[in-house]
Amino acid sequence: MDKLVVVDVGSNSVRMSIYQINKYGNYQEIKRMKSDSRLSENMGSGKILKPAAINRTIQALHSFKNVYKRMNNITVLSIATAAVRQARNQKIFLNKVEKQLGLKIRVLSGNEEAYYDYLGVINRVKMNDYLLVDIGGASIELVRVRGKKRKNLISLPIGAVNISERFHLDGLPSAADLFNAQRFLKRIFHQVPWLQKASHYQLVVLGGAARTLARVNRYRQHFGYSDNLNGYHLNQHQIFTTYENLLSRNYHSRQTIPGIEKDKADIIVGGLLPLITLIDELDSRRIVFSDGGVREGLINEYVDRYYKHN
Repeated sequence: MDKLVVVDVGSNSVRMSIYQINKYGNYQEIKRMKSDSRLSENMGSGKILKPAAINRTIQALHSFKNVYKRMNNITVLSIATAAVRQARNQKIFLNKVEKQLGLKIRVLSGNEEAYYDYLGVINRVKMNDYLLVDIGGASIELVRVRGKKRKNLISLPIGAVNISERFHLDGLPSAADLFNAQRFLKRIFHQVPWLQKASHYQLVVLGGAARTLARVNRYRQHFGYSDNLNGYHLNQHQIFTTYENLLSRNYHSRQTIPGIEKDKADIIVGGLLPLITLIDELDSRRIVFSDGGVREGLINEYVDRYYKHN
């Protein structure tokens, strides 16, 4: 059987999924790895990838390669998203990766990232109309879906890491910092001309902050830990109650909450604020979690291109 390796160099984490594909184009994930290398850390307004973040990311990519190089019949697709897309020293990073690992990384545009999110989710969601929201480390992708068809999409250059850094939301946030962060987000969302067409839509959410929100609530409901969050849902009250609890705690206290990974405790308040703001702006009563996303979109496109039409 053929194997497809998808390497996703994200702004907060680097992930690898390995899929086994049979001759009919049916596939299943056989290996998954993740490293929270936080590539976008301290990029600042200059949008420069920092040496420490680059080295952490390359180290993670080496560990991935040590796994997939032992496999037969592999094709490797490697992509990068917001941090590399925005970086002024993008070429230096890409050349360093290619020189050290022989890996050519495709940098997705914001619209491409949103499109692959849509491709990765569309067959996993039962609803016809919804707003797809992917909150990453350095960008947010929004896709308005009506009748299971994408109607509008956009990528915004804000995310969990840069919001947290810019508005000092890593510790116990002050009222002023939280207020300024929400005003900033509202201003950006108001510049998306079609967003109000998604008023009262349910939200389908992706990304690390969303997964953390789901896990915290699943622990609270005694479901325990699970990577399979597809279809799990929360209402507005549950989300706001969880966020209020996070706001009342400092960084160290947040680390003790079941469901929160310790290395996410400093960015979870900033990571969930865009979701809280969107729920408020659109009066969305329910959010639904999906385990689809960019990597699943890429495998769906790959299988459709090389297997379904043969």
